[in-house]
Amino acid sequence: MQQSLKILVLFAHPGQRYSKVNVELAEAASKTRGVTLVDLYAEYPRFKIDIETEQERLLEHDAIVFQFPLFWYSTPALLKEWQDLVLEYGFAYGEGGDKIAGKLFAPVITTGGPEEFYQTGGRNNFALRDLLAPLEQTANLCGMHFIAPYTLFAALKAAGGERMDEHIQGYTRYLRALRDCRLDLEAAANMRQISARTLPIHEETQP
Repeated sequence: MQQSLKILVLFAHPGQRYSKVNVELAEAASKTRGVTLVDLYAEYPRFKIDIETEQERLLEHDAIVFQFPLFWYSTPALLKEWQDLVLEYGFAYGEGGDKIAGKLFAPVITTGGPEEFYQTGGRNNFALRDLLAPLEQTANLCGMHFIAPYTLFAALKAAGGERMDEHIQGYTRYLRALRDCRLDLEAAANMRQISARTLPIHEETQP
């Protein structure tokens, strides 16, 4: 029987009423079989994270997705707080801290600026993956396998258009491929970023 991975999507967006893309991405994830979606800002509006619950969620899933809009070249505050509290010494790293080793880690990101802003010499001076080095190194330290970020650049301009629709449909394909072990993990690890048009899928899967 074909292996099927369980995917945990941790969705972090503090201003969802203003969201043009992320809410629809979250809805697409929630409708995908094999995916558990957790809306962190809905679950922890006062930032009182239940560490035990979150660690249990990590143990129960094979692939961990951080879905968020890029805020000041990093994650929204609650997602950073989640990392600080949940990825404890002795659990995620350090002596005896091998509980999530071997799992897959995948950022899913939207940006305000266009792709040309995210390159050496561009407006933001660094490529997107370089800006995500802290997340990638967190995955490395925890023994997880990092996947290049699935990214929609200039998300506000994409809202309501064909590019947004393509990206959301691509996200569903991406999650299904990840679930069904059809994502080319070696290619996905080495790409600078992934888009709906560059998904490294071995073959399409059925819903």
